[in-house]
Amino acid sequence: MSDQTELRKKAAQTRQATALAHPNIAFIKYWGNQDHALRLPINPSLSMNLGALFTQTTVIFDDSLSHDSLTINQQDYTLDDPAYQRVRHHVDIVREWTNISTHARIESSSNFPVGSGIASSAAAFAALSVASSAAAGLTLTEAQLSQLARRGSGSASRSVPTGYCEWTLGNDVDSVAVSIAPPNFWDLQDVVVVVSQEHKAVGSTGGHRLADTSSLQSARVAGADDRLTRCREALLARDLVSMGAIIEEDAVIMHGVMMSSQPPLYYWNAGTMRIIQATQQWRAEGLPVYFTIDAGPNVHLICESAHVQAVVSAAKQLPEVQDVLVSGPGGPARLV
Repeated sequence: MSDQTELRKKAAQTRQATALAHPNIAFIKYWGNQDHALRLPINPSLSMNLGALFTQTTVIFDDSLSHDSLTINQQDYTLDDPAYQRVRHHVDIVREWTNISTHARIESSSNFPVGSGIASSAAAFAALSVASSAAAGLTLTEAQLSQLARRGSGSASRSVPTGYCEWTLGNDVDSVAVSIAPPNFWDLQDVVVVVSQEHKAVGSTGGHRLADTSSLQSARVAGADDRLTRCREALLARDLVSMGAIIEEDAVIMHGVMMSSQPPLYYWNAGTMRIIQATQQWRAEGLPVYFTIDAGPNVHLICESAHVQAVVSAAKQLPEVQDVLVSGPGGPARLV
């Protein structure tokens, strides 16, 4: 019997569970929905879980509670806080699936900055989905967990499977992420260059709703399938030169949509642009490294492990850099 099966049995008996999940970095981006309520994406996407970064979440269903409680990184959230309401709504889905009404105590912590473009919501809702479903006594397949996580945060669907993951289009049941390669398939490294740890003013959920207001979105979506196909082929061939050009193009196109939305979203700051230009210079000097940027100012520099120390050293020389985090590929969301 697997460790996860034993943990699920224990969770069902005690009505509490703890899960761990990793954020992911999207190589082909998710931006915009066909259905905002179900978070059904407008285009497929491709990502890598970040094994060194994680969110750990405990969910305890307790009959003595008069309402759900939420603590994130040792901060208690009030009932009218948007973060509390978003988490409560997600646990409500689990309660609907199990036909229970018991309130829950939710405690979560992350070892990386949240709300700044490092996919904190992906890790958070993947961990919350695994923990809450197990604590409620559900035994869900990976696809069902990915579906559930997607309801809380679209990119969370990609943090459920292991390693390198692709999130496909479809209806509520079919739009889930699957692993296309395990973590040990390719020792890519993500050097996360932090230029801001501030929580972004407009989160990804709000940004997705603005995507269609940009005249560039239709062109971005029209080319997404081709970029994903070429990126997947390059990834499976371990061809960083080909993949790097695609991920840079895809990131810039997405931010073009953001910047041309109504109202516009300018996630980049001076440090972001400085790192983009530095990456191009480093590559011209022979260092094989490529950038990508999620919905925030921080830059993810993708390279192979042989070059990670050189990339870290170069990034730390830039005056705008506050911190540098390094991660290789990570495993699935799981009970701990």
